[in-house]
Amino acid sequence: QVQLVESGGGLVQPGGSLRLSCAASGRTFSVYRMAWFRQAPGKEREFVATMRQVDRTTFYADSVKGRFTISRDDAKKTVYLQMSSLKPEDTAVYFCAAMTDVKAYQFFNNYDYWGQGTQVTVSS
Repeated sequence: QVQLVESGGGLVQPGGSLRLSCAASGRTFSVYRMAWFRQAPGKEREFVATMRQVDRTTFYADSVKGRFTISRDDAKKTVYLQMSSLKPEDTAVYFCAAMTDVKAYQFFNNYDYWGQGTQVTVSS
């Protein structure tokens, strides 16, 4: 089992920045890929960013490319999502996820473990 706990959400003005954290515990050696997803009210959960553990290869959704950065701190077993130039349409609950097998990274149902989510609201 892998446990994931997100933190760092909050209210931010358009154009502002926020950093989300995802602390992992348990059988973290079994994780192949970490990712961030988000879900706005009335919408499906959508892919935001991912990092492959073995070589730190990253991929981003087109909607956040150039504005968001995924990174990790191995000593702290924590994955981060640095968000800048935030827009109102970035408002959502953000979830951290872990995948233990080699599967397509864009689909939320390919991930095995999830955090509880953290709310990000971008509004003036």
